[in-house]
Amino acid sequence: MLELRPNCELCNRDLPPASLEARICSYECTYCADCAERVLENVCPSCGGGFVQRPIRPVNDLRGIGLGLANRPPSTARKHSQWTEAQRRELTERLRAVPPQER
Repeated sequence: MLELRPNCELCNRDLPPASLEARICSYECTYCADCAERVLENVCPSCGGGFVQRPIRPVNDLRGIGLGLANRPPSTARKHSQWTEAQRRELTERLRAVPPQER
């Protein structure tokens, strides 16, 4: 189950569970669309993978089996990128021209 992290790990923008602006890598590093596309250029600074839009978790338990935000709430732990601007830039420069499926 996805953590649904509450913020962009770079600019700290709030990314609530229903945000269409949240982007994640395969390890759930979470960034806003602006940071993922413009600053990071679709290169995760941690793993080097690409980003996709984070899925929206339904609010209600539509099947009565314990799902939905009420039963499976999002994370409240805010995370921040551990990488310096220089480290992010180096990886982005190296990988931005390589499609994510080929990295």
